[in-house]
Amino acid sequence: MIFKNGDLPETLPLFPLPGALLLPRARLPLQLFEPRYLQMLEDSLKTRNRLIGMIQPRGGAAAGQLNAVGCAGRVTQFLETDDGRYVVTLSGISRFRLVNEVPGFTPYRRGDVDWAEFAPDLRRAEPDEAFQRGQFLELLRRFFTAAELSTDWDTLKDAEDELLIDSLSMLLPLAPEDKQALLEAPNLQARRETLETLLEFALRSGGVGGGGDGSDEVLQ
Repeated sequence: MIFKNGDLPETLPLFPLPGALLLPRARLPLQLFEPRYLQMLEDSLKTRNRLIGMIQPRGGAAAGQLNAVGCAGRVTQFLETDDGRYVVTLSGISRFRLVNEVPGFTPYRRGDVDWAEFAPDLRRAEPDEAFQRGQFLELLRRFFTAAELSTDWDTLKDAEDELLIDSLSMLLPLAPEDKQALLEAPNLQARRETLETLLEFALRSGGVGGGGDGSDEVLQ
């Protein structure tokens, strides 16, 4: 389904999840098992747009407040497991600004949202004209070594700019506030510059968490 500005609803079901980042044109796999989120999925599948708003809580999972900016994803795949869980894939459509939460009788949270400032999210993949891939991959290699992560470097070398930057933004082991900064970056170049800053800071400060046995894999 191709979305236009007029297709986007004024109210979204909200899925607050610390550290989970969804970006436009990217895909986020989720496992749903709590009854309230199973109900959210069921209700979403009854709508034409099948949208769910991914948004991070402020201050961790127990915090009641939500960040101001999230990203809506369309349910494009779902599978029920034998133990009653659902494995769901959300395809990122557009970021939104949360205007206010909507009181109601649903067990999950809902919010009135504003899409206006994120209209470019509905367009095609954007380029990053200033991207120096070789320098970026060298920085990434140092980070992966420090964090004891592995990847398919040939895939990274050949990936399109947006796919590379957004996939790393979503998958790398970064703090929730860092993920939020990446989400709120106004365009791809700003997101890539933010990601570079975060990687450089982690390397300088020694705040890179290792995988222990080197078995963690990113972007395979």
